[in-house]
Amino acid sequence: MPRRREVPVREILPDPKFGSTVVAKFMNMVMVDGKKSAAEKIVYRALESVVTNKGGDPTEVLEKALENVRPSVEVKSRRVGGATYQVPVEVRAVRQNALAMRWLIEAARKRGEKSNGGSKQSLCSLPLVIYVGEYYGS
Repeated sequence: MPRRREVPVREILPDPKFGSTVVAKFMNMVMVDGKKSAAEKIVYRALESVVTNKGGDPTEVLEKALENVRPSVEVKSRRVGGATYQVPVEVRAVRQNALAMRWLIEAARKRGEKSNGGSKQSLCSLPLVIYVGEYYGS
């Protein structure tokens, strides 16, 4: 975080299949060790399974799942005198999206570790579960 000037935000190109920048950003966050084709397979399979199970637009389901996970307030430490207080602060929209995607992917990976299917199956089911509102961190 530079103190002098604001860092320009890089433009994210929309993904080729759905034409959505949200899906492209999600795919970039799923990617591990620069393996974009593997991340594409995982995300596209997840969205296809959402279509077969739920029906409708898969990008809409992903955006609704991210909306359900998105935080509106977080606490930051503020030091006043000798004491440190936890002060609630509103979260910026860019950070809200980043946190929601990070938490969704992290939850899918944790579910994948518990099951034998791996993160592919858990990532397939997780957006649908969160979209419906049945996931509570189990």
